[in-house]
Amino acid sequence: MFRASGIVYLILSLVAGGVLARGAQTNGPQLGKIPLREVIAAMTLEEKAKLLVGMGMNIPGLPIDPEDQRVPEKVPGAAGRTHAIARLGIPSLTLSDGPAGVRIDPVRKDDPSRTYYATGFPVATLLASSWDTELVREVGVAMGSEARDYGIDVLLAPAMNIHRNPLGGRNFEYYSEDPLLSGKMAAAFVKGVQSVGVGTSIKHFAANNQEFNRMQSNSLIGERALREIYLKGFEIAVKEAQPWTVMSAYNLINGTYASQSRDLLTTILRDEWGFKGVVMSDWFAGNDPVAQIRAGNDLIMPGVPMQIRAIVEAVRRGDLSGRQLDESVERVLRLILQSPTFKGYKYSNQPDLKAHAQVARRAASEGMVLLKNEGGTLPLTRARRVALYGNASYDLIAGGAGSGNVNKAYVVSLDRGLAAAGYTLIDSLREDYLRYLTEQKAKQPAQRSVLFIPPPVPEMAIATDRVRRDAEEADVALITLARNSGEGADRKVEEFTLSSAERALIEAVSDAFHARGKRVIVVLNVCGPVEVASWRDRVDAILLAWQPGQEGGHAIADVLSGRVNPSGRLPMTFPIKYEDVPSARNFPGRELVGKKPLIPDNPFAGKPAEVIYEEGIYVGYRYYSTAGVEPAYEFGYGLSYTDFAYSDFKVSAARFDGQVKATVTITNVGKVPGREVVQLYVGGPTRNLARPARELKAFAKTDLLRPGQSQTLEFTLRAADLASFDPVRSAWVVEAGTYRLMVGASSARIKASAEIEVKSDLVVERAHRALVPQVVIEELRLGSRGR
Repeated sequence: MFRASGIVYLILSLVAGGVLARGAQTNGPQLGKIPLREVIAAMTLEEKAKLLVGMGMNIPGLPIDPEDQRVPEKVPGAAGRTHAIARLGIPSLTLSDGPAGVRIDPVRKDDPSRTYYATGFPVATLLASSWDTELVREVGVAMGSEARDYGIDVLLAPAMNIHRNPLGGRNFEYYSEDPLLSGKMAAAFVKGVQSVGVGTSIKHFAANNQEFNRMQSNSLIGERALREIYLKGFEIAVKEAQPWTVMSAYNLINGTYASQSRDLLTTILRDEWGFKGVVMSDWFAGNDPVAQIRAGNDLIMPGVPMQIRAIVEAVRRGDLSGRQLDESVERVLRLILQSPTFKGYKYSNQPDLKAHAQVARRAASEGMVLLKNEGGTLPLTRARRVALYGNASYDLIAGGAGSGNVNKAYVVSLDRGLAAAGYTLIDSLREDYLRYLTEQKAKQPAQRSVLFIPPPVPEMAIATDRVRRDAEEADVALITLARNSGEGADRKVEEFTLSSAERALIEAVSDAFHARGKRVIVVLNVCGPVEVASWRDRVDAILLAWQPGQEGGHAIADVLSGRVNPSGRLPMTFPIKYEDVPSARNFPGRELVGKKPLIPDNPFAGKPAEVIYEEGIYVGYRYYSTAGVEPAYEFGYGLSYTDFAYSDFKVSAARFDGQVKATVTITNVGKVPGREVVQLYVGGPTRNLARPARELKAFAKTDLLRPGQSQTLEFTLRAADLASFDPVRSAWVVEAGTYRLMVGASSARIKASAEIEVKSDLVVERAHRALVPQVVIEELRLGSRGR
């Protein structure tokens, strides 16, 4: 790599620029045909700066280089592009949003007769609920193929921040409250996408756990919580899948913007984890492009001309070294070299949407969670006539809003899905709902931007007499309750609980149908947890369908009918009440009144704010199981139409010597084929470091087991799996003592356990002192038996 810096670097750059400017009419050195070092040496300072700053976005009022504005978009509606340097054979790359599918414009000015749709896949939370890494890899293959066939080089996915609080506005884009589950899901998705030659960008690195003032909010987090909870999932994805890019987050971490933190982007990500790819900023993140490059943020997106000028001027002043600049340039060039565009992939603009829809349908049904099934209410094998209530039964929410949305050709509503599965609906009830929804939607304000979420249509009121007539006519009642959220805002506590109209609907339908000895089912078409404890006893079955993508109606019908035996398990905890959530007291943070804005003169940047992660490592089930707080439904919970027995749980040794193997046999003791999610938790000593009562350390999903069929699963735990992060020693440490290995069907339903002994402390890995809080953070201090 060219390593000149300061004045020497400036002189050489200017000389090269003059020579190359005079020879611009001829072919210069070509990327891919000569060593990268020579390509970089041939670039002018301005060209290097342009390569590290995107081409901008065509948004009214946003500065954009007139020359860039004249370059037609390869894929209209894609999120961003990099600059091309034609004389050196460096093409422009196209990046697209993609947590739940490729997000592009469906209509193009140069081709008005055609619509360019993309598949709307289930949201990430539903995918994580499958606990099936192979399934998630298949979704990645389908999504990557679609991106490639539309001419896209990098899919801005997966999103993998932790569900710190159930009200997080973008939780639907994220996988779980647990870093192991998040990391394994993300790694599987990345492997799938990149197997077809398209890049990924795992995001938002890191601690982007709330939308509240997201561009100026400072996340104050202790070192241990950062390492064990908020960085661990990213570490797993990086080490197991090597994503082509990582996207740095909007927020500050312990006083420094994530996109400007050398501790985060270089010391931890590159030096400790061995990441080799490109780091790009989230769109318009940070407030100093030079600090971003110095930190190791290679690509600034979407880019504005002033950022290019700032980088050029910083190099000329000596504030940014030539070495740092060239390191980022080299990483971006390596990204380009492996891209479909550079390799000349002949994209068709004709992805196999039909095949991908079937992948979406299967993934949706595999991730749905059966929360309640009193008296074998489900599957609906005998009840054929359905009274279908709830706005969302006829207007299903396929996915969340914002950059995680997808322009899809259709969404299969539940009424259509049930009809296709052979069920008969009460036509007059359906007509009433469709008429009501049409009238109410006509009153909604027009969508102003991709971040805009229309206000929900109030739940249609149903007269008591009407419900009684329906109870006479139908075999079963089904109510769908819905919630949506999106980028830019968090959910409100009021959205966690049911509205008075929703409660009235449940009460009226339950009273009328139960009076006639008929069952009531609730389908939750939601973006995150809702309160269930106060009303679940009034209904007979609850199916958590999440936001299941464009094939959602078919997928829900597949589960309700028994065509698919539900095998989803919760990737987060459902609390009894919001106040039980360990972060409830400080989420989403507080505005810092009177503090000077970090990003002035930008009405979309929010206000200075901070949020203190007082719960430390006690996030989700780690808190509930340790503090003895009962949840409505625990992490890992989910029912099936069959039953499973656990037997022969064994560990390979009673004393730990570098690794231990655990085996367990799972047998289907029920009457229908099904799959079980087997979860291995570990609890350890708390001599010097407090620990949660149990932490997920491994999991597996069985094959589809026939009645009477068994499968033996094996898990291997190594020292790193038992280690906790010790901030005093800046190291991952396995403390001496007794460790309990617990295998179960959820974090609360432990089926068997065994103990192993660690004779003396083991220092597994030393780390740098990085991201140290500048203030003392008082964290929860929970022992193994609670507060």
